[in-house]
Amino acid sequence: MKRQSVDRVFLGIIITLAVIGVFVFLSASMGVLAKNPSKFYSILINQLVFGLGLGAIAMYAAYRINYKFLRKYAFWFLIGSIGLTLLVFVPGLGFRHGGALRWVTFGFISFQPVEFLKIGFLIYFASWLSWVKNKVENFKYGILPFVILLGLIAFILFKQPDTKSFILIFIAAIAMFLLTGISWRRILWICLGVAILLGGLIFTQPYLMDRIKTFFDPSKDPTGSSYQIQQSLIAIGSGGTFGRGFGQSVQKFNYLPEPQGDSIFAVIGEEFGFVGSAIIVLLYLIFAWRGLRIATLAPDIFGRLLASGIVIMISAQAFLNIASIIAVFPLTGVPLPLISHGGTSLFMTLAALGIVLNISKFCKKT
Repeated sequence: MKRQSVDRVFLGIIITLAVIGVFVFLSASMGVLAKNPSKFYSILINQLVFGLGLGAIAMYAAYRINYKFLRKYAFWFLIGSIGLTLLVFVPGLGFRHGGALRWVTFGFISFQPVEFLKIGFLIYFASWLSWVKNKVENFKYGILPFVILLGLIAFILFKQPDTKSFILIFIAAIAMFLLTGISWRRILWICLGVAILLGGLIFTQPYLMDRIKTFFDPSKDPTGSSYQIQQSLIAIGSGGTFGRGFGQSVQKFNYLPEPQGDSIFAVIGEEFGFVGSAIIVLLYLIFAWRGLRIATLAPDIFGRLLASGIVIMISAQAFLNIASIIAVFPLTGVPLPLISHGGTSLFMTLAALGIVLNISKFCKKT
């Protein structure tokens, strides 16, 4: 198979978002610096050294490795990532943060193993679908194994609980399923089953119910469950057309919860206004378009499915974050890819994008 040059437009978008992310992250973190300098330096090192620095190295390594290598060991990537995620339930290794058991610590290193699970799942699912091929409509070879695998992942993530990660995995999986040509009727039945499952979870988890209620009535409980969305909308509204200016956000000081985290788009809206926010959205749209173009031109079904899954998952994460901050979707708590604080998320996002860049080297010429 003859190699072509890497997709420079896609690479350029990744670099642009990452550079913007550094500056916006630094600005949004000033609120943390004002309150707790030691915490600021901790998240700074986590973001820039582990997330961006090691992430860039991981992206280059993934770019250099032929993506077909991943198919050969896909099953072990899945098993390894599931095993890593199960460590959150081991006393002394897993620890709670924000009421959820999602973190693993090894001495001075802590990370969220679900980020590895997302990529491990995509690699295995792309490999499995490329093997099943025309049998995907068959209940025994297609639907049943998918339901079992999805059920296993749902059980692990709901026990933490981590609903948002399951939703992202499900969105990517359904999109990959559709690309194999499975009928819409079967997809709708799967979606109905997952909707019933999530509905049951919402009624048994008070924090999820509060988010749904807040979505339908953002003015409800402004000092409690609606606080984040209220402060986010104030920040975005005060930004106007062109914003207050870089570093001039007021809401990041003592108002926005986690301004450097999942509320970071509110800081973007306040400092850069509607124009700056629209540019960020446009960059993610170009990212999605160019990434899916790489998937379309991939030389085999495995490359096509893997590139699609990665790009769709990251794009869905971006738009779920933005939609929840502007109150057109319930709050999810997902980070804004390549911009929000989250060392593990940034590291694995860059590593996954290295895989897509490697696939782009083998794309057919147009």
